[in-house]
Order: sequence, then C-alpha cells, then structure tokens
Amino acid sequence: MRTPITRRGALALLATPALAQGLWPAGPVRFIGIFPPGGGTDIMSRLWCAKMAEITGQQFLVENRAGAGGNVGTEAIARATPDGLNIGLASVSSLAISPTLYARLAFDPTRDFSYISGMYQLPNLLVVNNDVPARSVPELIALLRANPGRYAYASSGAGTTVHLSGEMFKAMAGLDILHVPYRGGAPAHIDLLGGRVHMIFDNIPQALQLAREGKVRALAVTGARRSPQAPEIPTMAEFLPGFEITSWAGVMGPAGIPPALVARMNDVTRQALESPELRQRFAENGGTPWFTSPEEFASFRAANEASFAPLIRASGARVE
Repeated sequence: MRTPITRRGALALLATPALAQGLWPAGPVRFIGIFPPGGGTDIMSRLWCAKMAEITGQQFLVENRAGAGGNVGTEAIARATPDGLNIGLASVSSLAISPTLYARLAFDPTRDFSYISGMYQLPNLLVVNNDVPARSVPELIALLRANPGRYAYASSGAGTTVHLSGEMFKAMAGLDILHVPYRGGAPAHIDLLGGRVHMIFDNIPQALQLAREGKVRALAVTGARRSPQAPEIPTMAEFLPGFEITSWAGVMGPAGIPPALVARMNDVTRQALESPELRQRFAENGGTPWFTSPEEFASFRAANEASFAPLIRASGARVE
C-alpha cells in the first residue's frame, strides 16, 4: 500500500527542482515500511517522511510490506535499486534480533544494506498487574525470588524486545518466572489486566497509558536514561546496573548506494530530526529522535545483535 506524502501549502510553492536535486536524487522516493499501517512504528515513519518531503520538496511514498516480524519488508529493501529513491525502515527486530532468532534469512544485515541514520529510540516499560504486591523493582525481585515459578510475564511475541527485556530481567536478577508469548500486544494486555499474567515489559506508549489510567502499576523503563514522557519512573539500570534494552528504528537503503549520496541523505535526515515539530510529534508517540552517522548506525546494529544473541539462545526461541 502506497500513501503519498507531499509538501503542503506555501512551502510546496517554494520548492524547486534544483532544490530537490541538490538535497536528494530527483523523483519520488519510495519508503518501505516493514510493519502494518497504523502502528506506532508506522506512524513515526510517516511523520519522518512528511518532514523529509517538506525539506526536499519531493514526494515520499510509504509502501507497507509487512510480515515475518519485519523480515518481508527488510528483504524488499535489500533487493531494491541502490539509487537513493528506494529506502526503508531499519528495525531492531529484523536487523538485531532476527539474525539469531531465524534459522534462515533472505538478507545479510552486514552485507546487504547501506545504513543512512538512526531515526528514533523507544524504551520499554515494566508494568505489573495491580494485584501484584510490589511497588518497586527491588520489591518485585524479592517477591519473585520468594515465589519461584509462581509468576508469569507476557510478551507480544517470542524474540521481540518485549520478550527479551523479560529474559534480561530473569538473567540479571536470577529469577524463575514463566514467559507467556502472545500474538501482539492487545491480547497480552487483556490477560495482564485480567490477572492471568502478572507483568509485561511493553513499549512505553501503550504501557504508560494503561498505568496513567490506573489499570496497571509502572515500575521502571528499560532505556539507559529516564524517559522524557515519564521522568518520575526510574530505569531498570538504577536497580540492576547495565540493564538496557531499547527498541529502535532507522533509515537504510540497499547496498551499493554511493557513499557521497549516503552522506547527502544523512544530512537531510539530520535536518528532519532536528525539527522541533518532528521532535514533539515523536515525543507524543513515545519516541526520542536518534540521529547517527552511517558508520555509527552500522556499528550500533552489529553491537546490538551481539548483545541480544545470548538472550535469544537462552530463551530457546527459534524460527526454523
């Protein structure tokens, strides 16, 4: 599905072919979204595309190619023409988790892409059912240690950052808790509210909304720093030093885009991510703008894959 995103109003009248040519290759830009329309990742991708259209005066056409945890769309990016007009979403799920989770992939994260820049980072939030008698992470750890095997945590699916946050919690705190995977966040929330599972490390927008409605109790975020959306909530690392898991997304194209063009694309991405309007819209959706150089982005992805690999293997999750 393609949705055109164009510059609006007077700004569109000011755009010239020379401007567009100077910032980006001339022509409509296809941005491959690797998840279904309407979710948080898709919303923030479209916000970025709208700002890029405003800066360049060009169309950015969002094409959703969902499936297999983002792997279908990621393969489409790898097979696209390396001309700068075919780019897409780089995601933690397909680039840092899938290489260990899946026995076979149709792409190689190291070899098959031109990494352009990070786009945003999004922490998870640990929330517990209101009947769980723990009001802090230390109290929760003490409760779980005193009751091995009695408590369960939900996830939106095996191999997600929601799942791996729970696995890191188990490993670092030495806990015996059951993982219950669901097909998405909605059914996991239903069972969490019903008390059939006791906790979840969910993406912050959904979990924070439930907490502020008083339906669950928020204990900690999984990012390295407290979230601007909820600065009163501590980080997991304040209780378990070194604990950090963050969902992230970026911009990439197929391998073979000329380095000089990648540098131009990176600079326009920087301009977009520095926009106060875009930063505000990202914050409303729980995301923190995240600009990197192409080299920093590629190195970060590789290090993230290496850090997730032992957690995935320890969890037993595997897709053949």
